[in-house]
Amino acid sequence: MKTYCKVAVKYPGPEGILTYECPTDFEVKRGDLVEVPLGRRKAAGCIVATGLGQDSVKDELEKYTLKPVSSKENELFSLSENELKLYEWMSRYYHYNLGMTIIECMPKILKRPRAVEFVEGLGEELPHELNPEQSLSFESIYSKVNNGFDRFYIHGVTGSGKTSIYLKLMKKVLESGKSVLFLLPEINLTPQFTQTFAKYLSCKVFPYHSGVGDSEKNAIWKELKENKSPVLVMGVRSSVFLPIEDLGLVIVDEEHDQSFKQSDRCPYNGRDVAIKKAQLANAPVVLGSATPTVENYHSYSSKSENYFSLKKRAAGGFPEVELIDCREEKRLNRGSFKENELWPIHSKSLLAIKDKLAKGEQVLVFVNRLGFANYLQCRSCGFKFEDPNTNTPLRYFKGKNILKSAHSDYEIPTPDVCPECGNMSLLQQGFGTEKIQEVLQKHLEGYKIERFDRDEIKNVKQLEDKLTRFHNKEIDVFVGTQMLSKGHNFEKVNLVLVLGVDSIMNFPDFRAIEKAYQLITQINGRAGRYSPDAKVLIQTLTPGNKVFDYIKDHSFSEFYEDELMIREISKFPPFAKMAAIYFNSRFRSKLADNVVSVAAILKDVIAKNHLEVDILGPSPAMIEKRLNQYTWYIALKSHDINHLHKVLSFFERSYNRSNSISYKIDVDPYQIY
Repeated sequence: MKTYCKVAVKYPGPEGILTYECPTDFEVKRGDLVEVPLGRRKAAGCIVATGLGQDSVKDELEKYTLKPVSSKENELFSLSENELKLYEWMSRYYHYNLGMTIIECMPKILKRPRAVEFVEGLGEELPHELNPEQSLSFESIYSKVNNGFDRFYIHGVTGSGKTSIYLKLMKKVLESGKSVLFLLPEINLTPQFTQTFAKYLSCKVFPYHSGVGDSEKNAIWKELKENKSPVLVMGVRSSVFLPIEDLGLVIVDEEHDQSFKQSDRCPYNGRDVAIKKAQLANAPVVLGSATPTVENYHSYSSKSENYFSLKKRAAGGFPEVELIDCREEKRLNRGSFKENELWPIHSKSLLAIKDKLAKGEQVLVFVNRLGFANYLQCRSCGFKFEDPNTNTPLRYFKGKNILKSAHSDYEIPTPDVCPECGNMSLLQQGFGTEKIQEVLQKHLEGYKIERFDRDEIKNVKQLEDKLTRFHNKEIDVFVGTQMLSKGHNFEKVNLVLVLGVDSIMNFPDFRAIEKAYQLITQINGRAGRYSPDAKVLIQTLTPGNKVFDYIKDHSFSEFYEDELMIREISKFPPFAKMAAIYFNSRFRSKLADNVVSVAAILKDVIAKNHLEVDILGPSPAMIEKRLNQYTWYIALKSHDINHLHKVLSFFERSYNRSNSISYKIDVDPYQIY
């Protein structure tokens, strides 16, 4: 008798679960990865139910001729029940097709991957005892580590020794025979953590990130499936999907970091998926940060038994924070501040840098933009060079002599004349890392100044080389973007200069001040880790902004309490949950009409069903046009997550799809763009 199965197929349908006949020449079970016929082609999928009789699929049999499953992938890549449950939860919560979710999160499966070597831990004794603050956190968490799923938060200032607590917890859990998952936000942190963990843990250490090749990813997957010894898996958000058997502890470091949130495909948050993975494995999860998200601060600080605050640095001291009022320099230059050959570096900043370098120390300079100038503009007619795909200004990269878009792949050689009026005088507006490097090199002869940004560093090898040369003092000044703020330990850095924060604070986003506070605090944390004599200089045109008071005073919770008050009044997270529906089309007027119509229907449904959901919009996206596609959105806000999901589910069921309009749902967006 024929039996049938349900397959979550990788194709862009609302649910993506189709019915197939079970094959007769091989067995399939729930969790198997398979290939199935889909129209005239073959598609990848995952078995979600099997052994179904004709009565169970009667409706499908009446409508279609059900074809059998074509083939099955290697058993090593079959999903366990908990793994499949994790994907099913993601599909429901993020309203994303299950088959797409599974296949997009899996590594590329190779038939003959090359052999690779793994990092073997040395298992050395931990180098020092925990201080009283660290010990309290460790003992409290470790006393509950075998009690099943629980959530803990370590809110520790930069340099307070959170890693030492993680390390001791890992060591104990691994000694008990269970494995550990350690999530970190950025690939650029991987080398230093790999080195530390491999030195003190006596197990295999598997780093997992975009720099790891397909063969190594296949080998790691195979090793985790076949080897039952406890291991440490450490990596960026995608490592949460690795098949870790007997998981005993999950740690998410720098949980506030936006890079845990995936923006394309399924817009999941790796931190939240890690929490769900721990719950399914009945294992505890520890989150940590010097700058928690406002939502997590609100959630965890109210549960004092699972919230631990580390207010002191394990070594060194807090840097002195000094604001440099750039309005003053502008007045001194009588309005010609940008013509000054030192611009955009303030004269006070340059003197401080020279002083530190003369003492044999190193300096970090943070800039929130790449390139040499934000855009070029004709001095005569005012023409600005823009990306035709997005209508946004093109950045100027002097070294490559190109104008390049920040929002698409569009780039052109730097023109010599204005295409509108033929004028040869083109004005460079704004600045980025490349400009700062050139200005500093001009005024700091004899010192080595290099950039630490995504334009300079494109793989792990280049990253390790830069960090090694900086630690060996072959580089005196690092000029970098947010990559500089991510948890690095620089022994000789006692001065950090911060530029361009005004644009972050003035961004039209309810999280703008939170992001500025987090970023500046994290950058400040790179200074003074090994010395009490450290300073952070912040150049700004708005020194009266209250966020600087929190940063200067190294306030631990005042910022959060004030921010929570504002969020509660405005009914933004954590006092509401949010979602956004993005619509894309090549035809702007058709798109706008469609989105306005959808918003009206949703408002009507909300009113008729007495759902407590607010609709914001519809509105065009901040960058409305990308790759010849226009984007509009509808934002939803509710204090009841179930009401929010009901509205999203209704939209998915009822939306009449058009060939010219596509949509994407983003639950818990970091920003509405």
